[in-house]
Amino acid sequence: MDDIALVEVAPLQVLGMRKTGTYQLIPELLIKIYEFTVKKKIPVSGAPLFLCHEITPEAVMEANGKGTAIVEVAWPVSGTVKGNREMKVYELPGGKMVHTVHKGPYESCEPTYLKLFAWIETQGFQISGPIREVYPNDPRLVKPEASPRSLCRSAELFFLFFFGSGEFLLSYYKIQKHLHT
Repeated sequence: MDDIALVEVAPLQVLGMRKTGTYQLIPELLIKIYEFTVKKKIPVSGAPLFLCHEITPEAVMEANGKGTAIVEVAWPVSGTVKGNREMKVYELPGGKMVHTVHKGPYESCEPTYLKLFAWIETQGFQISGPIREVYPNDPRLVKPEASPRSLCRSAELFFLFFFGSGEFLLSYYKIQKHLHT
C-alpha cells in the first residue's frame, strides 16, 4: 500500500448502473456498460469504477452476505451521452478525498481497507459518501506484483478492463472533517 493522502478529485461524468445483490455482480455490470459504450460508440475517458455504498467493514460483510449490497459501477465518459432504462449518465461529485493504492490481488485488500479506516478515524474525518474503487489495470493481463502506475500509461488497459480477480484497487473515500462538539 502506498501512502495515504488527501487529494482533490474533480467531478466526473460517468455512465453507470446500480443493482442490489452481492459484489459478485461487479464484473457482469462493468462488462454490460462497456459493451454498451462500444455498441453506441461512446468515448470512454477513464478507468472503470465501483462505488461501495456500505461504508464500514461490518456493513460490507453483512450486505454481501445477505445479498442486499448496493452495487453501483460506472465508466467515465466524455461528450454528450445518452443512457438507457438501465444505464444512466450522471456526474460523480468531486471534492477532498482520502486516496491510496492497493497493489496486489483483490483478495488481499482487506489490510489496506483497515489501514484506511484507521487513518480516517485518527485524522478526525468521517466518510460522507460512497467509497470509490477505481480499477486502472486489466487483471487478466497484469501480474499482481506489477506497479499500477507504470501500466496506466496505456489507455488501452482502461478500455479492456473487465473486473476479474481485481489485481489493483485505487480507493477514494469522500470525507468530511468530523466536528467534535
